[in-house]
Amino acid sequence: MNIFITGTDTGVGKTVVTAGLAAVMQSLGYTMGVYKPIQTGVASDMEFVESVDSNIVTKVSYSLSYPAAPSIAAMLDNVKINKYKIKNDYDTLKEQCDFVITEGAGGLLVPVAQDFMMRDLAKMLDLPVLIVARPDLGTINHTLLTIEAARNVGLDVLGVVISNYPSDTDDIAIKTAPDVISKLSGVDILGILPSIELENPEVLIDTVINNLDMQEIFRIKIPKLCPR
Repeated sequence: MNIFITGTDTGVGKTVVTAGLAAVMQSLGYTMGVYKPIQTGVASDMEFVESVDSNIVTKVSYSLSYPAAPSIAAMLDNVKINKYKIKNDYDTLKEQCDFVITEGAGGLLVPVAQDFMMRDLAKMLDLPVLIVARPDLGTINHTLLTIEAARNVGLDVLGVVISNYPSDTDDIAIKTAPDVISKLSGVDILGILPSIELENPEVLIDTVINNLDMQEIFRIKIPKLCPR
């Protein structure tokens, strides 16, 4: 199943989760595509994905200069974002791959264009949403608000992944947050990802295999998948 990855905020680890999931599925023999409809700022998320596995097919529709919300970055670059181009680019990539992971920019309520937010983009592509959240204080509120924002437009929420979780933490806010989020929202926590050595793709792949529920995320039976 094709999925849309969003975050509770910017910088929460969406691209790490995206790259890890795509690389694991690619290693299992599936042809994987990663689609970034809109990329803002100088950093290239898709370059990181390609560095993890060069066989992953990547596509970006709009690459904007300024590290700002897409609507603002597009205005500063004098670019008009066309949602139909996004839909066509996504459909083209989908035809080439067994699965496509679409990674949003920021969170679901980030403005893409006038009267068109990131959640509207996910809705237009008819994709279920996987939410990446940070582990620390405040994440309960941010994650529940993101779930509510998704549900308010009828998006299917696959689950939540907690990213960059500190090992051996004694912080009660961090330790209790996953259970509280799941109980209050009715949404499953589909993985808790520790801090990862990003320079080593094999470490990322192994960490994803051992910490994320791939079968629930993609909602398919993956008989070849086993912990390493």
